[in-house]
Amino acid sequence: ESVAAARRGLALLPATDASLRDDRYSAYTNLAHVAHRTLDYASAASFYAQAETQATNPTDKLAALLGQIRTATFTDPAAAAAAAARADALLAQVKADKDVLASFASAKAVLALNRHDLPTATAQAMDAVKDLGGLTNKTDLRDAAARSTAALALLLSGRKDEARRYMAMTGAGRVPDGNFDPGAAMMPPDCGGEAGLKPQDMAIVQFSIRDDGTVLLAEPIYAEGGGAVALAFAQAARSWSWSVEQVKAIPSFLRYNVRVELRCNLAFPRPSIGDGLMTTLTEWLRAQGQPVPDEPENPAQALAGERAALAAAPEGLPRLVALVALIRSPVVPREEKQAFAEEALKIAQGAKAPVTGQLGLALEERTNSRADIWGASAYRRVVAPLLDQAPYADNPQARAAIRLLLADKEEPRSDRRAALLDQVVKDQALGEHDALRTGALIRLASLAQARGDAVAAKDAFAQSGLSANQCALVGDAPQLRHAGGTFPEEAMSWGFEGWTRTQFDIAADGAVVAPRVIVSYPPFIFTQAGNATAKSFVFSKTYRPAGALACGAATRQVRFLLPSRH
Repeated sequence: ESVAAARRGLALLPATDASLRDDRYSAYTNLAHVAHRTLDYASAASFYAQAETQATNPTDKLAALLGQIRTATFTDPAAAAAAAARADALLAQVKADKDVLASFASAKAVLALNRHDLPTATAQAMDAVKDLGGLTNKTDLRDAAARSTAALALLLSGRKDEARRYMAMTGAGRVPDGNFDPGAAMMPPDCGGEAGLKPQDMAIVQFSIRDDGTVLLAEPIYAEGGGAVALAFAQAARSWSWSVEQVKAIPSFLRYNVRVELRCNLAFPRPSIGDGLMTTLTEWLRAQGQPVPDEPENPAQALAGERAALAAAPEGLPRLVALVALIRSPVVPREEKQAFAEEALKIAQGAKAPVTGQLGLALEERTNSRADIWGASAYRRVVAPLLDQAPYADNPQARAAIRLLLADKEEPRSDRRAALLDQVVKDQALGEHDALRTGALIRLASLAQARGDAVAAKDAFAQSGLSANQCALVGDAPQLRHAGGTFPEEAMSWGFEGWTRTQFDIAADGAVVAPRVIVSYPPFIFTQAGNATAKSFVFSKTYRPAGALACGAATRQVRFLLPSRH
C-alpha cells in the first residue's frame, strides 16, 4: 500500500516544478526504504539515487547517498563507490556530526570488505569506532555494529588478536546471565535453489529478534560468492524464529544486530525452478537462431550494453532476446523488470514459445509487481491464479512448477505445503522421473524428516530415484560413539562463548568426512573449532556397498561454554 500510494503521488507531481522537489524526495525515499527492508537492493539503490537528485539540502542528499552505498554494495559496487566519493566531497563542505561520519565510515568499510580491499575496510571500520567514541566500556547498538565490522576486517586480514579485542567489546559471545541459543527454525538456505548457492559460498548476516521471537530486520554484511549470495542468505534469515522462552533468556541488547556466519545446507540440495523455466525459453530461442548471450561476470558493468542492445533490437524474437537478458540481470530494479517481462511475455505468446518458457516470463511479470512478494500470502495471491489459466493449467510441467514455487513459500511444516507437493507427485501426466516430480519428492522427504517421520522420509526419497544416503533417510543411521574437540585458547582468553551447526558425511567405518560449519556464532570465532570437533566424532560402523557413505549431510550442534558455565 505504501508503494502504491507513493507511486500515485509521484505521477501527480509535475517533474518540472522545482517547488515540489521535497515531495518527490520524500516519495523516492519511502520507496527506497520499502525496497531496502524487503532486500530488493537493486530497486532500493535506484530509488535512493532518484532521491539524491531531488534533495534540496545537504542533510537529505547525504541520507540518499548513504542508502545508495549500503544497498549498491551488494548489486553494483562501482556505483556504491561513486556514491561514497560524492558523499566525501559533500562531507568536506559541511560540518557533520561524528555520528554521521561514523555511519559513512561503517558503510564504506562494508563496501571495501565486499570488494576485498581489506586495508581500506580496516581503516574505515576503525574510523567508525573512533568517531563513535572509541573502544570504551560504554556501548550502544551503533558501537557494537562498528566494532563488529572492524573485528571482521581484522580477522580477514589475519590480525586475530586485535580482531578479538574489538569483538570482545561488542558483547557478542559474552552472555553472563542467560543464553543465546540458535532458533528452532534457524537453518541456512539449501544449496542450489533460486540463488544457485554453492557449498563454498559464505555470508555474514546481521539481524534483530523481536519480543515474539521472529526476525525484525535482516541484512547482509559480507559474502564470499557475491552480492546475490549475500542477499539470499539474508532473505533466509527473515524466516527464522525463537521460542518466547528462548527470547526471555537472551539479554535485550544482544538480540539486536546479531551477526552469524552462514553456509548453505547440503541435506536436500535442489535445482532452481525459475532458472529451469527460463532455460527452456533460452534453449528454444537458440533453436530459432536467436541465442541469448551468456550471463555476464559483472552484471552491473554489462547493464549499459544490455540496455543499448534492447534499444537497437528490431521487433520480434531479437527484441525478446534483449528483454530476457535484462530480466535475468540481478541489478535491474524490480518495477523495470516487471515492464520488461510484460512485453517479453506478449512476444513469446505470439511466437508460440514453449509453455514453460512463457510461464517463466509470467512469473517475472507477476512477482515483480509487488513490494511484499517475499511473503507467502502475497505470493500465493499473485501466483496461484496461474494454475487455472491457459496455457499453464493444461501443461503438466507448468502446473508442477507453479505448485513447487508456491510450496517453497509456505511455512516448512504447513499442511498447505504438504498438499501442494502431494499434488505434484500424484499428477499422472508427469513422467515417473520428471525433474519436477523428483523435486517434490525431495521436499516431501525433507518435510517428513522435520516432523520426525523417518519412514515417510525414506520412502519419499526412494521414489525420487536418487541415492538416499542422507542421515535423515537411512534406516540404520550410525550412532555417535565418541566426541572430542577442544575449546579454542584465544576464545577462552577473551571470555567468548558460542556455538556452531556443523554438517558432515559419515563413512562406513564411522569416521567423519568433510566437516563444514553451516552456522556459527559469533562469526569466525568457533568455525575452525566446530570443524575440528566434528572431525573428532566417531560413529558406529555400518555396512554399505564398497565406497558408499554410511550417512551424508549429518548435522550436529556444538556449544562452546566456558568452564564456569558448565
